[in-house]
Amino acid sequence: MTDAGGLLRDVKAPIGSPASYPAPSAVLELLKPVTWFPPMWAFACGVVSSGVPVAAQWPVALTGVLLAGPLVCAMSQAINDWHDREVDAINEPHRPIPSGRIPGRWGLYIAGIWSLLSLAVASLLGAWVLIATAVGLVLAWAYSAPPFRLKRNGWLGNAACGFSYEGLAWVTGVAVMLGGALPPGPVLVLALLYSAGAHGIMTLNDFKSIRGDRATGIGSLPVRLGPQTAAQVACLVMAVPQVAVLWLLLQWERPIHAAIIAALIAGQALMMVRFLRDPVGRALWYSGFGVPLFVLGMMVAAVAVRSLPGGL
Repeated sequence: MTDAGGLLRDVKAPIGSPASYPAPSAVLELLKPVTWFPPMWAFACGVVSSGVPVAAQWPVALTGVLLAGPLVCAMSQAINDWHDREVDAINEPHRPIPSGRIPGRWGLYIAGIWSLLSLAVASLLGAWVLIATAVGLVLAWAYSAPPFRLKRNGWLGNAACGFSYEGLAWVTGVAVMLGGALPPGPVLVLALLYSAGAHGIMTLNDFKSIRGDRATGIGSLPVRLGPQTAAQVACLVMAVPQVAVLWLLLQWERPIHAAIIAALIAGQALMMVRFLRDPVGRALWYSGFGVPLFVLGMMVAAVAVRSLPGGL
């Protein structure tokens, strides 16, 4: 396949020459530390919702946080950039792979190495953690790599990302604190609901790459539905699960936590109105100001369920 502007050729430099290996700074940029926060935060929500004092298990909790962010999430960024190199050559030519700062097939090699490291660390934390990590890795590869390349379908790709970044990370956090045991029902329900809401957050990220996605056949929701409809869908998908969480907290007799969630939903609703007036121009703005209210609600819900009688 012809690459975009010749930016994607494998580097044929002799082994041992400076161009044969990526610089550490380029590797760090490839792994995108800024993207590690969502799964690390979801993992922390799992730790809190377990009801187990962190002081009693802090080495295990810290290892789990590193697993969720610098390992599994970082791997997903590497494999995504490798298979997105033609799209990035159009949208973000300064990225490490299309710019040549990650030469040859090193983007693929790094993704493979990080996958093995993730499994090795997960194996130290119990069976359910290892299973959740393996599922997350499979989804990350399926999202980016052929033959599945779920990213080509905005519905499936965003669902895979939301489930991996939020639900699996949350469940893993609980399992780590419970010594590898399966989390109780209320926690699993919360993890599932916030995973569904994260689908909308993933859609926000697609607005910045509409031109490249359309040119390379990536069927993100802004490409499939148009920016306005995609923005409406994203807002609905983010809001409905939070309303469900609000209702559950009331059923579980947690009125104070429910009131906080209601206030956070109201704040998001006000910002959604502004976002919908200019989805393309304000997607990044909403990600910066509206999404933090969503993730803050995750921790509020985690605190609420940690003391459920007979649950956690």
